[in-house]
Amino acid sequence: MSGKAGQGSTAAPHAALYRTYRPHAFDEVRGQEHIVKVLESAIEKGAIGHAYLFAGSRGIGKTSIARIFAAAIGCQDADLHEIDAASNRGIDDIRELREGVHALPFASPYKVYIIDEVHMLTKEAFNALLKTLEEPPAHAVFILATTELHKVPDTIRSRCEVYLFRQPSRQLLAETAIAVAKEEGRTLEPEAAELVALLAEGSFRDALGILQKSLTYAEGKTVSRADVETVSGAPASELVLAILTGLAARDLDAALGSVREASEGNMDARVLAKLLMHSLRAVLLARYVPRSAASLDDEFGAETGTALRALAKEPGITSDTLRAILEAYEGMAYAALPFIPLELALIDLAAPEAAAA
Repeated sequence: MSGKAGQGSTAAPHAALYRTYRPHAFDEVRGQEHIVKVLESAIEKGAIGHAYLFAGSRGIGKTSIARIFAAAIGCQDADLHEIDAASNRGIDDIRELREGVHALPFASPYKVYIIDEVHMLTKEAFNALLKTLEEPPAHAVFILATTELHKVPDTIRSRCEVYLFRQPSRQLLAETAIAVAKEEGRTLEPEAAELVALLAEGSFRDALGILQKSLTYAEGKTVSRADVETVSGAPASELVLAILTGLAARDLDAALGSVREASEGNMDARVLAKLLMHSLRAVLLARYVPRSAASLDDEFGAETGTALRALAKEPGITSDTLRAILEAYEGMAYAALPFIPLELALIDLAAPEAAAA
């Protein structure tokens, strides 16, 4: 993700932020310094490999770094070939690639082939690609990218330099969202940036997608947490606090009532559970690591931060509470009705028989 400012003002009016602010040079990449250093060193020493495999979750810069690397080794647009393996996954597609790979570059020292979502190739296509990777022409460089490394055959992996991309931290995502909003002439409040980062689940692309909707929706120059909640479908802070307050008081009716409100409002059950976990973690840290309580206002806003500090004093919130919500979150991926695991967790935590136990 780019850390370089000044691109927003020249962008097309409706350009996607993740396209406008994607990095175009190694010094603009954020969060993947361990990879950038190795690639820059290889270029400096002239030690260019014939095949690279970039692995990591979505939206963290694999394709952007592949393009930067291609440009850095002198590959011009005419000699850069990008293939989406999700839609070009058959053996005929790879055969076509093999036929063209031996032709000399038009105007570059290298022809670079970027194959995105390479794990989507068929078994036959992988076998055909393997033959090319075993004996590539000197001018060919392959950069394979995948979000599911375990689906790439060992025979392919063993012939590539494998680079594991790291998910950016929430802090880095929040800082990036604030910086991009500033470039767009807006102010993203810190607690709004924290929510953007949380919802993005480690993806720069998703963070900027949420930010773009928030910038479009918000009135005035400032984007608040409430704006982000509205455009993302995330439950309001008050709803999350109502559930936690119900748990602390073992008031099952109040806790389940708030979940029902979320369901009737068509809120995402997994987002609700994630925000509950986020808040519960903050409560427990405020209790057991008191110095962390000071940062709650920046992370959640002053009003919510005060409420979370108060919950930290309530014995009804324990590590078992967080553990139960975590298990509910994991179960939602398989539940026919996504709110059921959360409701069951609340019943186990706050029902009268749970208190007696």
